[in-house]
Amino acid sequence: MLDVSMDKKLEVNKIYHMDCIKFLCNIEDNIVDLAVIDPPYNMRKAVWDTFKDEKEFFDFTFEWIDALIPKLKNNGSLYIFNTPYNSAYILAYLKEKGMIFQNWITWDKRDGMGAARQRYSNGQETILFFTKGDNHTFNYDDIRLPYDSTERIEHAKKKGIIKNGKRWFPNPKGKLCGEVWHISSARHKNKVNGKLKKMNHITPKPMDLMERIIQASSNRGDIVLDCFVGSGTTAVVAARLGRNFLCCDNNDNYVRLAQDALTKIN
Repeated sequence: MLDVSMDKKLEVNKIYHMDCIKFLCNIEDNIVDLAVIDPPYNMRKAVWDTFKDEKEFFDFTFEWIDALIPKLKNNGSLYIFNTPYNSAYILAYLKEKGMIFQNWITWDKRDGMGAARQRYSNGQETILFFTKGDNHTFNYDDIRLPYDSTERIEHAKKKGIIKNGKRWFPNPKGKLCGEVWHISSARHKNKVNGKLKKMNHITPKPMDLMERIIQASSNRGDIVLDCFVGSGTTAVVAARLGRNFLCCDNNDNYVRLAQDALTKIN
């Protein structure tokens, strides 16, 4: 089982069994290109997601944010998953810390709707995208999406479409990626004969969602950090895309799952 003492700097491309704060304290400042963080939401889905009250949850959240920000390069990027409610507080805190807001991304999970009767039913999560500076990596061409109107685009390929007095032709790679992401949840992607099956982690993030983030906000050879790695999606995708990773989790079972997932990369 991997662990290190407080005076030892961590090596890349390993998954450490460590508390997130201790992990971050062992990382050198200004070396991380991209941090992708899927932390507890305080939804009481597991012991690690349960806090005494809201204050305890936000005290913990702001503590790891404070520990993480110095690790980012001056042009580094940060993505944080959470509920819309929690994200509102996290956004305000990141602004207070001098981070630069880029996007409030709505992840439409295609996961079915809740049973709410006194408010709108929830079927999405929030992903906050912040950067430490203005000169950040953003490979917009690498994450283009198919155009919605196939017939209209086929016509435009031949003759173009007049827009603002100019003739516009569609980009062969597709349209630019917007702030609403229609990506099915991992549990729905892993249905067997149309039925949901129990997964090794209760809140895994889908590979294609993580690929979009890592492709957009890092380059080959960059360092991608995740201090709540869970079943290892961030590490696996980073490795597949030629990035280095620095990851940890305080749950030894999840660390083993993540390490096992890395061994299966083709």
